[in-house]
Amino acid sequence: MKFGLKYIASVIAISGSLFAYAAHAELAPTKLETPSQVIASQVVSFKQDAQLIRDTYEPQLYTLPAFKMGHYGLRMYRQTLDPKYQSAIWADMARVASKLNTVAYEMNTPEQIATYSQKRLDEYVGDKDERSQRRYAATKKMPEYIYLGVGLLGSMARANEYGLQHKEDHKLREIIRRYDFKKYATDTEMIHAWAAQLANQVYWLRQLGEQDVVDDFIVAFKQAYPDSLDSTLTDQQYMNKIYGMTHIIFAASEYYQHPIKESDFQWIYDYYRKNVDTILKRSKEDVLAEVGINFLLAGKDGDPVVLAMRKAIQSSINKEKGMVPSVDGDFGLVHGEHRNVLAIMLLDWQQPHVAPTVNNQPKIFSSVPYGLVAKGNLN
Repeated sequence: MKFGLKYIASVIAISGSLFAYAAHAELAPTKLETPSQVIASQVVSFKQDAQLIRDTYEPQLYTLPAFKMGHYGLRMYRQTLDPKYQSAIWADMARVASKLNTVAYEMNTPEQIATYSQKRLDEYVGDKDERSQRRYAATKKMPEYIYLGVGLLGSMARANEYGLQHKEDHKLREIIRRYDFKKYATDTEMIHAWAAQLANQVYWLRQLGEQDVVDDFIVAFKQAYPDSLDSTLTDQQYMNKIYGMTHIIFAASEYYQHPIKESDFQWIYDYYRKNVDTILKRSKEDVLAEVGINFLLAGKDGDPVVLAMRKAIQSSINKEKGMVPSVDGDFGLVHGEHRNVLAIMLLDWQQPHVAPTVNNQPKIFSSVPYGLVAKGNLN
C-alpha cells in the first residue's frame, strides 16, 4: 500500500518528538511523555478547538435559516444525543413537511414540474464560476432533475430516516417512478456538475425502496473521474471528485447513523491514502473534514490520514472569531455552517447513532408538522 509524503510525515513527526523527549530523559526524566501521552494531548487540543467552534455557533443557532439550523442540529444530535438540539430537529421536520406538502398539493403535474425546474435552472444564468456553469450546461438537457433530485428525494429520505412519511406518500412515489434516475446518475456531464448530490440521491432512492442505481452510479463515477487524469482536472473539478467520494460513504451511512466497513469501499480509502498530499493541497476545509470523517465512520480513528486532516482543520481555525473561515476569509455564520459543523465532528468525533426516530426518541415526535405521519400510519 502506498502512502503520501504528508501521511508518512505525520507519523515521523510524532516519532521525532518522542526521540527528542528521550534524548533529554536523563536530565529531566519526569518530563518524558509516552506515545499515548503525546496522542492524548493532541486529542485534548482537538476537542478544545471543536468546543471553541461550538461556543461560536450554538448561542446563535436559532438565528440561522431552518435548513442551516437543521443541518447543524441533526448532525450534533446524531453525534451526542443531546436533547438541546431537539428544537433544531423540529425546525428541520417543518422544512421537510413544507417541501413535501408543496409537492403533494401544489406542484406535481408535468407542466408544474417543468415550470419550477426551468425557473430554478435559470438562476444559474449569468453566473461565472465553473461549478454554476457546469450545472447549467449539464442540467438544461434534463431540468426536471432539479425538482426530483435536489428537492423531492432529499425531503422524502429525511422523513424516512425519522420514521415518518408524508400523508400522500403514494403520490410522491408515483412522481419518482415517472423518471428513470439512471440517466441522471450515469451521465458524465451530470457527474462533473453534481457528483456529491448524485451520490446522495442514488442512496436515497435505495433507502426508499425505489429504483436502485447505486452500482451504476459508482461505475459511471469511476469512468468520469479516472485517477490517471487527476492532474488534468481544475481545482473545482478535483474537489468535485473528492466530494463525490466522501458523499458515497456518507450516504451509505445514512448520514452518520451507521458505521461503515472499509472493505466495502476499499477503492475510496486506498485513493485517500495514496493521494493525501494532493487532497491537502487542492481542497477546501469542507472537503478535508469530510475525508477525515469518512475514516472515522469506518472506525479508523488512528489512521494517519485522520491526523493529517485534523491538523489541517485545526490550523485553519481563527481563534479570535472561533470558527473556520472561508477560503476568501469570510466569517459569516450562515455560509460557514457547513464547514464548521464538519470541523466539530472531525475534531471531536463521538460515534454514529440511529437517531432521532419516532420509536427511539418519541418525545421529539410528540407533535409533528402537518403532512407528516409515522410510517405505516396512512389512512
